[in-house]
Amino acid sequence: MAKMKAILVAVDGSACSDRAVQHALGLVEAGLGTELHLLNVQPNLGGAIAAFVAKEQIDAHHREEGNKALASAVALAAKAAVPAKVHIGVGRQGEIVSDFAGKLGAGLVVLGTRGHTGLAGVLLGSVTQDVIAHVKVPVTLVK
Repeated sequence: MAKMKAILVAVDGSACSDRAVQHALGLVEAGLGTELHLLNVQPNLGGAIAAFVAKEQIDAHHREEGNKALASAVALAAKAAVPAKVHIGVGRQGEIVSDFAGKLGAGLVVLGTRGHTGLAGVLLGSVTQDVIAHVKVPVTLVK
């Protein structure tokens, strides 16, 4: 694998995303990436909610929930002594991950997956499928 500038890991705070972070940490430690970026994508709370809740409160909610989801990934990077830049996006996962990959110059996106097959995989793999459909760089799925 060629050396790349940045590796972007999409995280949600689950054990699956922690395994993806550990895989990406291994790539950085092996010298295959120079930057590690951790991204959590929060669902857009627009529409009816935005009519009743101030934008500042919605933004604070996204930050709080995003930081919760990023906490275990940040701890793993700190434990490995690998500097990681954290990001929180809001919107559709595939589009946001693709946008961040482009802005950061990421050469690889890493995602954790539950590894379901059959109908469960179709239903539960929708985020993964959305990311793969939008991202223009290689995607590594970690089971």
